[in-house]
Amino acid sequence: MHLSRAQQALAGHGAQSVDTFAERVFGYLPRADQRRWVQTYLKGLLLTDGRKSMRRVAESVSGSPTVWYSLQQFINSSPWEWGPARDALTRWIEERSSVRALTITPVILPKRGDQSVGVHQRFDLSCGRTINCQLAVGLFLSCPGANFPVDWRLVLPRQWTDDPGLRQRARIPETESFRPQWRHMVDLLADHVGSTSSPDVPIVADMSDATDLVELTALLVGTRRDFIVAVDPRLVSAREGKVSDQRLHNRLQRTPHDGPRPRSGLVVGGRPLGSDVRRTWSQHTAAVTGSDGRFRQAQILSTLVRQPVPKPQQGGGDQWPYRLFTELAADGRPGSRIWFTNLTHHRLDELLELTRLYVSSTVTADCMDGRYELLDFAGRSFPAWHHHMTMASAAYAHLRLADSGYPSLSYLTGQRGA
Repeated sequence: MHLSRAQQALAGHGAQSVDTFAERVFGYLPRADQRRWVQTYLKGLLLTDGRKSMRRVAESVSGSPTVWYSLQQFINSSPWEWGPARDALTRWIEERSSVRALTITPVILPKRGDQSVGVHQRFDLSCGRTINCQLAVGLFLSCPGANFPVDWRLVLPRQWTDDPGLRQRARIPETESFRPQWRHMVDLLADHVGSTSSPDVPIVADMSDATDLVELTALLVGTRRDFIVAVDPRLVSAREGKVSDQRLHNRLQRTPHDGPRPRSGLVVGGRPLGSDVRRTWSQHTAAVTGSDGRFRQAQILSTLVRQPVPKPQQGGGDQWPYRLFTELAADGRPGSRIWFTNLTHHRLDELLELTRLYVSSTVTADCMDGRYELLDFAGRSFPAWHHHMTMASAAYAHLRLADSGYPSLSYLTGQRGA
């Protein structure tokens, strides 16, 4: 029988490597059969080209017609907790790579039909049309040259959280309720605090669906981490009567690169920033690494603001300094994202490089879903979805970081920047 390169690798050192890895990450599972099916499912994900249906995964690792049923039971029905595996995967990755940031990325997962948990209609900017999909939020460890997903949340629309029949059918826990995307991101961070040994790395995320910057800031400060998050430009408006962010945008758009610094009084989060509300947007030039690996000059608009952070159990709040910044496009227009950060003493080139990690993590998610099809899962229940996403994250980490012999196959590891 002809064996592919991946099968040949798994038949030798690679199989041992996967078994050792599975024991490290999933060794907490109480039953021997559960641990055995972890190894089988991982090997199936690594071996199966294209769509990872349960039958195709089973056929990749065994000729037995009953294996697919056992895998189906393990993913869909076996009551195992996925949190400990994600914590162990985090520690395994941190031992092998230097983590630069915790990056949180939304991932749209196209779906056929309406049976998969959380499926709904959503407009997808990448394809410019409304699609049938799930919406997930992934927490990535952003490392030099790679990003690794270690935790996930499924964003459930109200049609799923408010319908008892759908909740029961999809086995959605009582603790799950409708929350906006940015709240899922904050919850991910709160749950992840105790599982990482990289407490000093910043958070990078797009939280532009948040509607109150004061509330967002308070929750981010509560994570006790530095952060750089994209915010809705409508939360940053000019304080000149009722001047809208569009007029601010237009004014900045007309400002030449070498012209006078634009000035605008700002209100953040719809609330005045103390008595001194006059702020200056200053233009800076920073050297950053381009997509080709070469340095280039970036033009950045930046301003310092003071944001009120309410104190629990007290009526007032402190005023803390934060920075708002955005990169100018080649034609001088402000960028599509305005970033908000508490890293006020960092150089702007360092801040801009950190925001690049967000784009890099979206490339990784696209690679996992497109090139590897690791995220294409047809399971209908909430636990099954989390079981599969945990296994897919582990498979991707093993592809990129495990010892030589199996994962060094370049055709499996794909783009090094992913």
